[in-house]
Amino acid sequence: MEQPRRITDSFPRRRRRGPGRPPGRLKDKKDKDKKDKVQLKVRDSARAPSQPAPDPALLEMLRRFDLSWEYGPCSGITRLQRWERAQELGLSPPGPIRDALLEHRDNPDVTYRWVWDGVGW
Repeated sequence: MEQPRRITDSFPRRRRRGPGRPPGRLKDKKDKDKKDKVQLKVRDSARAPSQPAPDPALLEMLRRFDLSWEYGPCSGITRLQRWERAQELGLSPPGPIRDALLEHRDNPDVTYRWVWDGVGW
């Protein structure tokens, strides 16, 4: 009787290099220098002036809008795009949401939907 095939059977097996050596190529000194330069460039680059934190009540209102499924999915679009889409579909999204989004158009904390990162709000 033949044994069932596993999905891993279609991939080539890799041999380990020896005890204590991690798989993969070893990093050269050149790679380390490039990495340091890239990090230095990122640290030294001028950042846009930080926006003042929006009102917690506003963020709570936007969070409730994000979590309400009656206005359709919210992945891949801004909150204003979602509001406009819901309006076009006749779903009657709340007007104060649109007003807040237009008022804080330049603040990414308001423009984009909240994404849970596993840490908290």
